Amino acid sequence: MDFQLTDEQRALKDGTRELLAGRFGRDRLRAAVEDPAPDRALWRELGAAGFFALRLPEADGGVGLGLPEAVLVLEEAGRALLPGPLVACQLLAGVVDGVAAGERIVGLCDGAREPALWEHPDGCDELIFVEGEGGGPTGGPAGGAAEGAQGRTGGAYRSAPDQVSCAPFASVDPLTPLARVLDLPRTEPVAVDVPRLRREAALLTASQQLGSAVRTVEMAAGYAREREQFGAPIGSFQAVKQLCAQMLVRAEMARSAVYAAAVTERALDITGAKLLADEAAVRNARDCLQVHGGMGFTWEADVHLHLKRAWWHAERWETAGEAEELLAAGLIA
Repeated sequence: MDFQLTDEQRALKDGTRELLAGRFGRDRLRAAVEDPAPDRALWRELGAAGFFALRLPEADGGVGLGLPEAVLVLEEAGRALLPGPLVACQLLAGVVDGVAAGERIVGLCDGAREPALWEHPDGCDELIFVEGEGGGPTGGPAGGAAEGAQGRTGGAYRSAPDQVSCAPFASVDPLTPLARVLDLPRTEPVAVDVPRLRREAALLTASQQLGSAVRTVEMAAGYAREREQFGAPIGSFQAVKQLCAQMLVRAEMARSAVYAAAVTERALDITGAKLLADEAAVRNARDCLQVHGGMGFTWEADVHLHLKRAWWHAERWETAGEAEELLAAGLIA
């Protein structure tokens, strides 16, 4: 589907894809499986390109763009499976010094969940711990009765890594090491709008899920054209055609929802976008695995990395169960 992006937005999206393809190709992806620590040189390059300062005002050294543009670049990052606390650095670029330029890496931990998990604990220079009621995107501009009922306050605190008491936590995604936050000092509050931060974190996570869903469609279709059985490409078989078509429909439905939510910024729109993007990423990765057959289960293929990343992101900021409850409440209201 040809979405009506502006020339500037399309150039931003294409430029991000080109940058990541050149600096984080398949060889780097495979190396990151063994060592998933954020690449500091790449992080600085992303910072210099405006990846993290995208939404900061130009007067503050930023690019001066908006949430729709942030969604586009995070979609490309998800497509490439780029590891690192990308959402955290995108949201906190104007809060923590050095993050906008890619000189410092900041983590973001949702204390409303149990366990409270911290991504890339060994690669972060600072941790922002967000707590308050609710784990999903709450509140929102132009909120109706249902959205107003969701609006809750919370707090955020910053800590250096050596101030945080944490323990290793097994991660389903080999590209995302985790630690469980046990305790941290709450002596240095951070002035952020917590409900808004939660909403935007959910939407940017959904953007990464969208990028992964789109990429697995491409992988499945490409393999179906190349792999032959009984003297014909497997893509000529009706069952494989249907799998690929269903994958494409899921990805495009998720794209519509994510792009629309980036424009409206309404809480329930973001909830729906996260739900559809999670479903598209997980189910597309599973179907891509099916198309690849036994090859998809091996470490030589990248399909399983998309599935594991999709599982992890589906548990971030808002789960399917939470989204369904919020959407049901919105319909009733």
